[in-house]
Amino acid sequence: MQQFNFVSIKLTLCLIIGIVLGLYWNFSSYWVLILLLSLLPFLYFSFKKQKRRTFPFFECLTVVTVIVLGIFTVTFSMSSTWEGRFENTKEDVIGLWELKIQEVLKPNSYSQRCITHLHSLDGSKSRGKLLLTLPLDSTSKLLSVDDELVLWGKAETIRPPLNPNSFDYKDYLAKQGIRYQIRAQPDQFKIQENPSSTLYGIASRFRNQILSNLKQEEFGKEELSVIQALVLGQRDDISEDTYKSYRDAGAVHILAVSGLHVGILLLLFQFFLSPLERLPKGKTLKLIMVVLFLWMYAFIAGLSPSIVRAVTMFSFVAYAMHLNRPTNAFNILALSMFFILLIKPLFLFQVGFQMSYAAVFAIVWLYPKLQRFWYPENIILQKSWQLMSVSIAAQLGVLPISLYYFHQFPALFFVSNLLVVPFLGLLLGMGIFVIVLSFIHALPHQVAEVYNFLIGTMNTIVAWVGKQEGFVIRDIPFDQIQMVLGYVLIIALVRTLSKPKVKNVWLLGISILMMQLWVIWNQQQSNTVQSLILANQTKQSLLLYQNGNNLNIHANDTLLNPSWIDNFKIAKRISSSKVHSLKNSYHLSQKRIFVMDSFGNYPLKSGVDYLVLTQSPKVHLGRLLDSVGPKLVLADGSNYKSYVRQWKTTCAQKEIPFQSTSEKGFYVFNLEED
Repeated sequence: MQQFNFVSIKLTLCLIIGIVLGLYWNFSSYWVLILLLSLLPFLYFSFKKQKRRTFPFFECLTVVTVIVLGIFTVTFSMSSTWEGRFENTKEDVIGLWELKIQEVLKPNSYSQRCITHLHSLDGSKSRGKLLLTLPLDSTSKLLSVDDELVLWGKAETIRPPLNPNSFDYKDYLAKQGIRYQIRAQPDQFKIQENPSSTLYGIASRFRNQILSNLKQEEFGKEELSVIQALVLGQRDDISEDTYKSYRDAGAVHILAVSGLHVGILLLLFQFFLSPLERLPKGKTLKLIMVVLFLWMYAFIAGLSPSIVRAVTMFSFVAYAMHLNRPTNAFNILALSMFFILLIKPLFLFQVGFQMSYAAVFAIVWLYPKLQRFWYPENIILQKSWQLMSVSIAAQLGVLPISLYYFHQFPALFFVSNLLVVPFLGLLLGMGIFVIVLSFIHALPHQVAEVYNFLIGTMNTIVAWVGKQEGFVIRDIPFDQIQMVLGYVLIIALVRTLSKPKVKNVWLLGISILMMQLWVIWNQQQSNTVQSLILANQTKQSLLLYQNGNNLNIHANDTLLNPSWIDNFKIAKRISSSKVHSLKNSYHLSQKRIFVMDSFGNYPLKSGVDYLVLTQSPKVHLGRLLDSVGPKLVLADGSNYKSYVRQWKTTCAQKEIPFQSTSEKGFYVFNLEED
């Protein structure tokens, strides 16, 4: 493992530790900065005074300093000058906001969403990021990057998920430095004229102009959506069926401009600019031109975060290729990661960043080993094995992360990569050529037809591979501990196969044992679980009763199956599930639960522990409470909001606890005996 024994790798790991600590611990950026500045003199003097063969004061101080640096970068990037008003009032902040659009997110059928930068609040200069949500209708103007708005509105905290194991949008935005949002109506804001321009805004407008020109060409609808994703990183127009085909085929990375695309472009630029090496200082000139072209491509693609980090990474890789020292690849990759995280520390928590670096590190580490394992003399077998080696290395690198986030494994990934990736360079190169000609309105009809045919052929191949359902392993339970153990297992396996020494075999055996013990422990924990959950679902009533590995779903509509229930079953390691019609009365672990629906049937007996109101029953709640005397009243998401407000007031008057799942999310019943 000497290739990992670089100072840059160790410092990057320390920076990552600091960023993680800074995100999950509440540090003040002011005091962290003072601590960081205080450490610098000690670091300098320890470097000057430390003698050899003594305690490594300098090395220890360096580790501490870099960790503190990581804490500072993430706390500073997440800090906002106006958030103190939330802490002081404990209420939503209402005021006059001046915002600038930083990024436009994909709109849905009802609203458009933007990530904004705060300029001022009530006339006072402020700093921070906010999520802005505006209604979307035929009269609405779609916002663009660099637009500036003045609006009167209320900033509110982003709500956590209302159902168990559903997508945590609050956590997702928090890891981008966004913790508050503003929902505004058209009469609450005004778009400023002549806003100031930024490089991101210019790039976004340039990309939009390219997209507009492409839509005027004679491309098929599905082909055009894939062209936009493949070359420009714009995936908004891809249909659900097309995306599913690429996902099931293990080729979804083709639809996201990332390290793969930029790496292929780097090789293309290296090839086409190789004649420059014959000139004096030609290698340096070639390096400058390659990096310049990479950043020009990033600009054409709109300077989105994924493209910027990929181009930054491969700019460092281009420098490593310029040095022509293969062992320096790990060093250069670590330096690029250190540089990116120093500027954008929250990138660490984005799936694309994690998968890009995991894939590239795996390729650099595993590809040479796979080539030494087998090097066929036949040129066709040789090229095919090289391609498969890259694919296998990349897939091993991202496998634990992929299982953790997506819970599925496309076993035919090597088939789709073998059939598509060899031609990806041609598709990317031709795509850039098509974009340039389209931008200057000089794209020949024949060229557009050929490119449309090639993209259509790729879609057909991927769709065929994706339809082989038997090779797509779905619903794989995989948690964070398994992800870490998965990487330990992969490293141990590679080391054992490369150098079958006793210590490597021991490491492999221990890692396999740890993985198995963790799976067995999780399974035993699942077998002992007994829980009842009232879910939050609009227009539907749902009770989930888990008894060990079995799940009983009680619903008023047995045909509906919300998608988050699948995530719940994976996370809880459910092996079997059944759907039942919702009943009015349940008796579990000495607890009585009565469900009152739209029919308004009263319970036959008093002494109810939980009263659940669903489907907006027309009932005099005060009399019902006097009749049954529940310990807690619950209202799910199927009720009218006006009814819920009335019930909340009535329960407050009767001094009976009340909870609405629409406000606080799902409720887990206490089934333990009092």
